[in-house]
Amino acid sequence: MARPKTSVLARWMAASLWVAMAAPAWSAPAVQFTGVNLSGAEFNGGKLPGRPSFDYVYPNAQEIAYFTARGANVFRIPVLWERLQPALNAPLDRGELGRLSATVELIERHGGAVVIDIHNFGGYRGRPVGSSDTPYASFADLWSRIAAAFAGDDKVMFGLMNEPIAMTGPSLRTAIEAAIAGIRSTGSKSLILAPGVGWSGAHDFVPASSTALGDIRDPAHNMAYEAHQYLDADHSGTHWVCVDAKSAQDRLSAMTKWLRAHKQRGFLGEFGAADNPQCLESLDALLAYMRENSDVWLGWTYWAAGAWWGDYPMSVEPKNGADRGQMMVLKRSFIGGKNGSRPPEWWKFAHGTRSI
Repeated sequence: MARPKTSVLARWMAASLWVAMAAPAWSAPAVQFTGVNLSGAEFNGGKLPGRPSFDYVYPNAQEIAYFTARGANVFRIPVLWERLQPALNAPLDRGELGRLSATVELIERHGGAVVIDIHNFGGYRGRPVGSSDTPYASFADLWSRIAAAFAGDDKVMFGLMNEPIAMTGPSLRTAIEAAIAGIRSTGSKSLILAPGVGWSGAHDFVPASSTALGDIRDPAHNMAYEAHQYLDADHSGTHWVCVDAKSAQDRLSAMTKWLRAHKQRGFLGEFGAADNPQCLESLDALLAYMRENSDVWLGWTYWAAGAWWGDYPMSVEPKNGADRGQMMVLKRSFIGGKNGSRPPEWWKFAHGTRSI
């Protein structure tokens, strides 16, 4: 749908009025990890390896400072497998690992945690994980090398595979189990985020993903299921019109019940809404739902931040130096929020010393 032809001032006045009048009073959120996707390092996957800061870009200190100043305490960093490991079963590329490591260091210096997200949709150079060209063992090799590179850093978490649409449920299960084994073989106890089947939608996690992945076991007992959920009608994150607030919450309800019944944890790795009053109301309702169900929802990262998004409807990059409407909602639910502090047990989730 085309963007409504309203002025920037009019949109901001409407958003400000809605936030001021419709939103409930702020209270300290119980969800442990709240932040954004700092996107850009995965851009231009058709250009491999690509030129850093030309074909793709990692976030800089100014961007990280902007979000941590508003209370974000975690950043999901999408990266491409092919850039990080140009040949299967080979050492990680020094230059790309250096750029990723520098980003991790910047984020940690600002007090944040990091989710390293392999943003490959279930394949390597177009060949699905589990095929003869991309064996499960190669996926495990990748993750054992990443885990070794960040050994001892409990602020780094591992997002195994973004939206594995190239894989079937049974294939994805085998890949997840192989990756877990590879990571734990290094001694790492960091949080692992296992993706759902296909687009990893929270709205259809039950039965698709729960049937295929429901009884996966992590020997370190520090795993969560990552889901994605956009608030437009077709769940795509591409439209300017959103479902209503109740429908937004309903999209998480079945997965929430499943997580609670099976004593599992969930992480909403991507979600987004456009900058208009209806979408902002639905976004606030989604965040409230996760706060109210924080016994199973471990955290979330909004999609998306990143300097190269332009007029993408879900972007939370500041515009002309001002917060977008989505940020006005998000910063009320960031862990830093208005009190600027984290819960005392915040890091216990990061290295598996607290369970639900």
